[in-house]
Amino acid sequence: MILHQNGAAVPPIHLVESEADMISDLAWAARDRFPDVCQLLQQEVGRAQLCASADLPCTVVAMGSDVAYRDGRDGASRRVQLVYPGHADVALGRISILTPIGAALIGMQAGASILWPDRDGHLRDIIVDEVVQARAA
Repeated sequence: MILHQNGAAVPPIHLVESEADMISDLAWAARDRFPDVCQLLQQEVGRAQLCASADLPCTVVAMGSDVAYRDGRDGASRRVQLVYPGHADVALGRISILTPIGAALIGMQAGASILWPDRDGHLRDIIVDEVVQARAA
């Protein structure tokens, strides 16, 4: 699945360099189970501006971030935490990076939006309203 084939502008994204490596490795390892999402994740990692953790703007979605976003189709607001698959629990609002919405959110900045395919392949406008970084333990 190629997301950006119609020439639509996509927002810039930023990733922590070490997270980009882990996300790329995870996508590669899961490509047989989740081929579309993994391909999209690889594309996002490839186009991302990489930076050190300390240099990531606090308004950018990283692993562990709490994110408030809206679905442009139905206007529904949601709040989730973006996590690695082993920590995912939809009932607790923790969504995996290997889900379509998780892949859409990573690297996005508050105020930005992106057209992104859902599980059925329909494009949805995902709008990031707020990002709260995970607290250091």
